[in-house]
Amino acid sequence: MTALSTLTALPGLPGLAPGAFRPELDPVAGSLGLSALVAALPLATVFVTLGLLRWKAHWAGLSAVAVALVVAVVGFGMPPALAGLAATEGAAFGLFPIMWIVFTAIVLYQVTVASGHFEDLRATFHLISDDPRVQAIIIAFCFGGLLEALAGFGAPVAITGVMLMAVGFSPLRAAAVVLLANTAPVAFGAIGTPIITAGALTKIPYAEIGAYVGHQTPLVAVFVPLLLVLMADGRRGVRQTWPIAVVVGVTFAVLQWFSATYVSVELTDIIASLGGLAAAVLFLRVWKPQGRQLALDTLGVERERDLAPVGGPEDSAAAGSSATAARAARMVGDHATSIAELDARARALTPRRITMALFPYVLVIAVFSVAKLVPVVKDFLATTDVKIPWPGLAGEVLTASGAPNKSATYTLPWLSGPGTMLIVCALVVALVYGIGVKGLGREMAATAHKMRFAFLTVASVLALAYVMNLSGQTITIGTWIAGAGAAFAFFSPVLGWIGTAVTGSDTSANALFATLQQTAASNAGIDPTLLVAANTSGGVVGKMISPQNLTIAATAVGLLGRESDILRRVLPWSIGLIAAVCVLVGLQSTVLGWMLP
Repeated sequence: MTALSTLTALPGLPGLAPGAFRPELDPVAGSLGLSALVAALPLATVFVTLGLLRWKAHWAGLSAVAVALVVAVVGFGMPPALAGLAATEGAAFGLFPIMWIVFTAIVLYQVTVASGHFEDLRATFHLISDDPRVQAIIIAFCFGGLLEALAGFGAPVAITGVMLMAVGFSPLRAAAVVLLANTAPVAFGAIGTPIITAGALTKIPYAEIGAYVGHQTPLVAVFVPLLLVLMADGRRGVRQTWPIAVVVGVTFAVLQWFSATYVSVELTDIIASLGGLAAAVLFLRVWKPQGRQLALDTLGVERERDLAPVGGPEDSAAAGSSATAARAARMVGDHATSIAELDARARALTPRRITMALFPYVLVIAVFSVAKLVPVVKDFLATTDVKIPWPGLAGEVLTASGAPNKSATYTLPWLSGPGTMLIVCALVVALVYGIGVKGLGREMAATAHKMRFAFLTVASVLALAYVMNLSGQTITIGTWIAGAGAAFAFFSPVLGWIGTAVTGSDTSANALFATLQQTAASNAGIDPTLLVAANTSGGVVGKMISPQNLTIAATAVGLLGRESDILRRVLPWSIGLIAAVCVLVGLQSTVLGWMLP
């Protein structure tokens, strides 16, 4: 059967047009393998243009969308109008709620900078430890994990990336460190949204899926602080700071396992992140790392070198000039004071100043905890979501199984979305800090201008995801991979890895592949819950190479346009970690079955 034969009438299905499009699994010459190869062309376009050709992320994203549209129409027989509408819905989803979350998170941060209180927050972390390698663990891993638990969708990368720059990291190293740190909490991020989504799609109780994930991701999380130190200061850093890295990693991993198994999927990352931070504070009372000054000197040299190419083309011709040096200094930010000044500020902190510095993040925790954990509030907010059947698309597209494709209905979480909660927090903080509504407006305008290309990039990436999903490209790739049979257990996390790499969201990866994992597992005689969990765990280590997250990190640290440089830094780590997850899941399906709940 050819792809064009899918454009036949499908009577008897309510709400569907007579000629609704139903994708085939093997539309190219009737070969699943060849069809999967063609379907992978848009993904290959992203990685080649970003990783090899070093294009800017928005051009890479737009080119991948163009390839996906051609593949959808020519290879998969999707009507051009439907393919174009799928792209528009994906772009809308990329802008709201995803970029709305990132935008408001950065606005909140900018308000703290404009008020001067960010310096006190920086000094507060300095009180816990003045060693930049330890601060990488505390800020990127513990604090970033807490932000991931509450908001997710790039907010931790945006906020902690700038904070690491403030304590001495170069922009490129700060971006790489926060992307690596963001792996550990992703599965349970945004109050467990990825796992809850998988449960809703597969009808497996999400608490059961969460318990399985809790027997996988902690084995990755336990090593992440050590890897952060290695990335921050090489082998020397590991030799000098491994005790605190081990203490925090083990504490986080144990609490993540315990919470996911026995407490609550929604609270897992909150408990693990706060526990890891508490363990760090207590351990640093009895132990101090060596080599702090040498690490600071090394980071300082790298920061000066990294900032040289930050400017646009007009700056390149003047590289090495005093004007370029001045621009580089400005890129560090007004808060880039010397370490001596930071020491002095930390000693001068009072309880009130510390409270005010922590206020924005305590407020975020309080608001999100109430919104996500208090049933009455959570239910009320959910009722405010507006579901919009995408004009011209809803009812016109089916899944490969012949069911109406629910992705053609766009959900507008105008009040319940994390971005709305963050902007409310930003307004409160602006009033408390004395910035006022006008000051908040100025920061929003400046941030919007700074992020204009980031908006375009993320919109194009989600347009790509929607075209691939609705045209059948994604399910074809997944079905081909699932053809490995019983051995598929060793490869199943790769689906989550690919899905998260493309969409930037473990939730989206589960939406794409959770039911496929369940079906493939049942056909191969493997525990379906294991492979659904594996999809989530694989997505955890795919997030760091997502063009969406790369752009968020680049925007936050002032390296927009250098996403390819960041990708080359983190890609080997992502590949190594996904290989480890694949081995773990494969063994859990056989000889390590005893370790599952």
